[in-house]
Amino acid sequence: MASAEEVAKAAERRDIRDRWLLSAPALLIIFLAATGPLLIVLVYSFLTPGPYGDVKWQFSPEAWISVFMERDIFDDTLSLAAAHVTIFWRSIKLAIVTTLATLVLGFPTAYFMATRSEKTRDLWLFLITIPFWTNLLIRTFAVLQIIRNEGLINTVLLKIGITPIQILFTDTAILIGMAYVYLPLMVLPIYASMEKLDFRLVEAGYDLYATRFQVLRRIIFPLVKPGVVAGSILVFIPALGAYVTPSLLGGGKNMMLSNLIELQFGQGRNWPLGSALSIAVMVIVMVALLAYVRNAGQSEMRHG
Repeated sequence: MASAEEVAKAAERRDIRDRWLLSAPALLIIFLAATGPLLIVLVYSFLTPGPYGDVKWQFSPEAWISVFMERDIFDDTLSLAAAHVTIFWRSIKLAIVTTLATLVLGFPTAYFMATRSEKTRDLWLFLITIPFWTNLLIRTFAVLQIIRNEGLINTVLLKIGITPIQILFTDTAILIGMAYVYLPLMVLPIYASMEKLDFRLVEAGYDLYATRFQVLRRIIFPLVKPGVVAGSILVFIPALGAYVTPSLLGGGKNMMLSNLIELQFGQGRNWPLGSALSIAVMVIVMVALLAYVRNAGQSEMRHG
């Protein structure tokens, strides 16, 4: 005769099995929807490009070789694809700088919002979310009207006797546009963390004769670090794959990864290379996230 413990374990196993069976259809749909398109792109990256787009079902690693290398048209020797390396570097650099710029602007903004009275916090939060009400394309056009050659900035410079500056179609223009577009994605997570901050700890720091910088570095920043990390991830990932903003503000002269990928699927008619570039971008993001998670875990272990 089975003991009560064995009966309880058997019932628990049946309960777990039933839960998995009930959730299996939903999990299957999510799995196929999430990984199906990605698997197609991965398979395409190992095929041969067709003459008019599409692919030939012939295995070829040429697309992956072409991500960072290029073949000489005469003797088939391989050399570094300087154009691709430049585009990769520009995309990663602008994504990192955009993340830092939004952090510099977003941290004091979130602090200001969190230190307001409860009655006015909702108003400031409302104002921060207003840009999300409009289309990304419209927001980018708004930035374009400010920084173009006859835009607001250069008009003001002319009136005060300063020579106009060329901002549009430069990396600076792309940086300004992406910082404006993605700033709310940095502010909101930091504000969510800072709103829960016990400001009595800040007062205690001042009572112990800590300077403002020491309070910021030793008290405020460590406590709101999860919000900073979440905001940085939310900004870095879309900034790395941004398409609309670099296209409009860069004018095609300052190509980024998304523009290069679109070119391969469009005029370039090289779907395998476009697929390989897409997977390469995803790998870069995954490596960056894994490196952060590992370092964050080690940091938490060191600090108890």
